[in-house]
Amino acid sequence: MNNQEYDVIVVGASNAGGMAAAAAAEKGAKVLVIDKMGSAGYLYRETIAAIHSKAQKKAGVEIDRNELVNFISTFNQGNVDQRLLNVWADNSSEMVDWLDDEVLQPHGAYIKATPDAHYETERNRAFPTGNEATAPDGKYWQMGYGNWVIAKAEELGAKFAWHTKLEELIVENGRVVGLVAKNMKSKKTSTFRARKGVILCTGGYGSNQALMQKWNPLGLKTNVYTDSQRDDGSGIVAALKVGAAKDEEPASIVFNRGAVPVGTNAEDFYEVDLTPPDDPGYLWLGSYPMLKVNLNGERFFNESAPYQFQMTAASKQPGYLSAMIWTEETMSDESLKQYHTLGCSRLGFPGIFTGEEARKEVNDRLNEGLVQKADTIEELAEKLGLPKENLQKTVDRYNEMVSKGQDSDFGKESYRLEPVNKAPYYGAIVGGRLLATLDGLRVNTKMQVINKQDKVIEGLYAAGNCSGGFFWGIYPDHVPGLTASHALTFGRLAGKYAAE
Repeated sequence: MNNQEYDVIVVGASNAGGMAAAAAAEKGAKVLVIDKMGSAGYLYRETIAAIHSKAQKKAGVEIDRNELVNFISTFNQGNVDQRLLNVWADNSSEMVDWLDDEVLQPHGAYIKATPDAHYETERNRAFPTGNEATAPDGKYWQMGYGNWVIAKAEELGAKFAWHTKLEELIVENGRVVGLVAKNMKSKKTSTFRARKGVILCTGGYGSNQALMQKWNPLGLKTNVYTDSQRDDGSGIVAALKVGAAKDEEPASIVFNRGAVPVGTNAEDFYEVDLTPPDDPGYLWLGSYPMLKVNLNGERFFNESAPYQFQMTAASKQPGYLSAMIWTEETMSDESLKQYHTLGCSRLGFPGIFTGEEARKEVNDRLNEGLVQKADTIEELAEKLGLPKENLQKTVDRYNEMVSKGQDSDFGKESYRLEPVNKAPYYGAIVGGRLLATLDGLRVNTKMQVINKQDKVIEGLYAAGNCSGGFFWGIYPDHVPGLTASHALTFGRLAGKYAAE
């Protein structure tokens, strides 16, 4: 790589990065993408939120822009820059349509809209935002389509330097003009200069326990696994060193699918998933609103809620973990369909698993000792390390309410009430699995990174999970595909703006 001067340098080749590179190259910019790993295509998410995409129009999906934006803002208690939400809403369809036309369809794949977003209570308010990157046969997602995004960027002229890690940004006269990067194989450093801008698309900091302790200490207790093994926070840290501002409170996307051994101390257990897609302790069924109790064997919340509510509720209970209780009968296709879950917990495509696959996973976790099976509730309590009398009392009370068709304790919808009264019984100790941290660098509506005085740091842009102002606290998973779309949409915008 003799010529080390470019118009635009993108750091990170995943969702935001690949889109940024393609968009900048489309504008005629000379683009370099550096990534510390050897590939990134498998990281692109297949459910992508949007409003008014061509696929949604074809499916008859109509979403009111202001209604959705205000829902997201309200969900986050106003702790967002609503101007960024508006920018996302106004540009999400263009991004999805481009992806469909320029990347998926040339390979026979396509975008398919999901029109259903069933809910009955305000607690579970949902929107049909999902646009699914669908394989040619229409039976499942087009896995690995990110490789096509990267190939498209290369076709447009972008260069990719793999195994190349950002070390520091170069600032001259208050402007970011390039960066220093290290080759992860040779350990040699190189300087790359950017005439127009550097775009950070480096993800969050979920695999960096020191940064988790600093910026999201409760997340270290409520999450037992992190599936963001590449997210070391290096891009955020590099920007902070040159004066960037960052969100002051944590935000994250967490699934309630982390099964752990009985007796686990959540304060000492935080495992980085290094073997995707074979994710340790993964229990997809955890996202179903079945009976869940604290470590005292007591029911403590309405299980029918966005995924992350389980972990935040458990943070007010002993040990930061909860136990999930269910039966063989509950795992039947008929029962699972009755829950009418959304997003990737939906039964069958566009969810991850069919009923048969879910039951196989439960059996796999059973063989690993992460799921327990028993002929009585008392035996199950013993295997889970829960007080026998308390759990039996809880199950009896739950079954009483199920028989009446009304959850008079916590108000769970009647269609999500299933009895726990027929052996064999199953149980698992569950904590959170962190997909990504979402608090990041403050940006304006042109994806330019700003400092604490709200002034632009010239030449520096950010998109994806290393950029902030968009999420706060808990991820609104009843807006399916929002994290992916935030990255893809803002990556595309950052590439356009940086190339100007």
